[in-house]
Amino acid sequence: MKRKLLHYWRNNRGLAAIEFAFVLPIMLSMLLGLAELSNALGLRAAVTNMASTSADLIAQESSVTAADLTNVYGALNAMLFSYPLADNNGNSLVTITITSVIDGGAGQAPKVAWSCTQSGTLQTKGSAPSVALPAGLITAGDGSSVIWGRITYAYNSPISYFLIGTKNWTNDFYEKPRRVLQIPITGTPANCNT
Repeated sequence: MKRKLLHYWRNNRGLAAIEFAFVLPIMLSMLLGLAELSNALGLRAAVTNMASTSADLIAQESSVTAADLTNVYGALNAMLFSYPLADNNGNSLVTITITSVIDGGAGQAPKVAWSCTQSGTLQTKGSAPSVALPAGLITAGDGSSVIWGRITYAYNSPISYFLIGTKNWTNDFYEKPRRVLQIPITGTPANCNT
């Protein structure tokens, strides 16, 4: 009896298959997690780049027209060429909002001069921005302004192994106008509070 037990104890055939069966689920989980995480981080970086690009493109203008906004929206959507722009029902996953915030005058808070959006919520003209501006962007009474670009992407992982459900990623970026103190908007572009 002892001899038979020693025979089974020393027999290594099939040991690699058993060890592989134990390690396989862990390796697959790591692979799926890595693929899902790298896709999510790539999109997160694209959202950050889109926010800075939106504010930068508008801040280079002396005035903004509907054609300028259409070109900016097109350029920003092109930055997401490898990610879906709409869900299965046709609802947009990305919202782009570009707002001009101007000096409200001495002793006054900054206020919204105009706000335009693609699939997002507009800021109310003449009121304070819905988000507090970082300190030092606008000095009260100097007549300056800032262009505020806000991008939001409703991310749903194609794998949904670790990242389950919708993750709304929002990024804000602020840029001072380069040619004028305040950038006016001309005409009446669609989806704008002017």
